[in-house]
Amino acid sequence: MIEISYSGDALWERIERAVEIVKDRLRRVTRALNTANIPYAVIGGNAVQHWVAQVDESVVRNTRDVDIILNEPDLERAIPALASEGFIYRRSAGVTMFLDGPNAKARDAVHVVFAGKKVRPEYLEPVPDIDEYALIEDARTLPFDRLVKMKLTSFRRKDQVHILDLISIGLIDESWLERFSPELRLRLEELLNDPDG
Repeated sequence: MIEISYSGDALWERIERAVEIVKDRLRRVTRALNTANIPYAVIGGNAVQHWVAQVDESVVRNTRDVDIILNEPDLERAIPALASEGFIYRRSAGVTMFLDGPNAKARDAVHVVFAGKKVRPEYLEPVPDIDEYALIEDARTLPFDRLVKMKLTSFRRKDQVHILDLISIGLIDESWLERFSPELRLRLEELLNDPDG
């Protein structure tokens, strides 16, 4: 058994630093892509935070991930643009990412998926196009309906939790069921019928 002990202030400082590292990573990524005029969309937990915070900041969850959508032909331009902010391009086991510095691990990376492509072959829907976007200050994210569709398509535990958060603050309700394919509708219905998990 490993025993780790931090004093109260030191522990809170570590927690605050972990949150700030992710926010800084997000700022640097979006600044580089904005400067290079490369279309993108922030997705995942950071995008969900944007929509949740507008309604009820007490429901906002921290995330360790920075995930973005790019158009695949823009990858070649994104590599030097992100290098200018210290990110190192890496493709490993079919995953496209930008490591946050030479000693970073995959969990310290910006993960990239490509518009119009399936993240995994078994996924029901491809990644949405990024021809339209909403803004988080000066960072681009998906329009809300496209983000929800992505979450229903992935439907991992954290995606389900994100959707449950959106349901809990009234951003998604039964009226959304008709917006999706039968398969995605069933997934949303499952969460609407059991909002407490």
